[in-house]
Amino acid sequence: MDPVSGELAFTGERFVPGARGEIWVEHWHRYHFAARLAAGQRVVDAACGEGYGSALLARVAASVTGADISGEAIAHARRTYSATANLSFVEAPCTRLPLGDGAADLFISFETVEHIGEQEAFLDEIARVLAPDGLLLVSCPNKREYSDRREYANPYHLKELYREELQALVARRFPHTRWFGQRPSFYSVIAAEPRSEHAQLVEVSEASPAEAGQALEHPLYFLVAASRSATRVEGLPATLSVFADRDDWVHRDYEKVMRDVEAAAARAESLAIQVAERESAVQSLQRDLEAAHKSAAEAAREAAQAQARLLAERDRELAVKDAALAAREAEILRRRGLRWWLRLPLIRLGLLKE
Repeated sequence: MDPVSGELAFTGERFVPGARGEIWVEHWHRYHFAARLAAGQRVVDAACGEGYGSALLARVAASVTGADISGEAIAHARRTYSATANLSFVEAPCTRLPLGDGAADLFISFETVEHIGEQEAFLDEIARVLAPDGLLLVSCPNKREYSDRREYANPYHLKELYREELQALVARRFPHTRWFGQRPSFYSVIAAEPRSEHAQLVEVSEASPAEAGQALEHPLYFLVAASRSATRVEGLPATLSVFADRDDWVHRDYEKVMRDVEAAAARAESLAIQVAERESAVQSLQRDLEAAHKSAAEAAREAAQAQARLLAERDRELAVKDAALAAREAEILRRRGLRWWLRLPLIRLGLLKE
């Protein structure tokens, strides 16, 4: 959890609002799909994580209980969604829920079963908590597509299931099933105006995925069916048509482009780091050169000052020597004079001073 914002960090183990990429489409779509079944129901949302899905279901449900084994996630959910009166959260493993028998009309658990090793115990607990005529809505990855075909291993998945394994796991407790498939990809959608009551169209923005529209607000193209006969037009069904790419060609091309973009971004970041390191090295060398120049200039200045002091001292010594020499020369000149020689006998007798 971020100590400043209080938001749960996205580690890859559980989805949190704000996580980037197609993962947000997958998770929000499942909860919007479940919301159509939750109206007026007592709902249990096992492995609720951050709590965003439980909060979405609480808008239409009689009550919602979100459960998760993570104390950090539950604390965050209680703090974030505390204003919703019919919503509560409990910290508990999904195999041992602190709920009474038959406490739920609708039991929801998305992307949970593959994260736990006690899968049989999990389904037993669902059967206990769910009312006899209650409805279970569970999702898990299709191992054949999610891992095998993509050669991908999710480190948080303990045991992924093939269709027949999931079917056997569920059917032992719930003999009546209806299967739905989900695949995030690139689709072309044609939606009627007004919308059909028998089809669901959910349109959201990434900034507020809980606020759903029921129509395409900004279609890129218009398709118009027209006739001179009113009955001919009125007889057209309010169709929701989805055109899917079976081979995922566009999506795979998109993934390739994104990988190329990410690789280019990584190279650009690496080059930027190298440039920054070189600039730092150049600046360091420049500083060292400036310091060397400064040191050399200081040394030259100190040498010049020392030389000046030596020259001055030498000049003083020479001046003293010159003065002594001049005095001696003057004395010599004086003694060479006739007067000095005439006075010399008297000086020696002590009668005159030299």
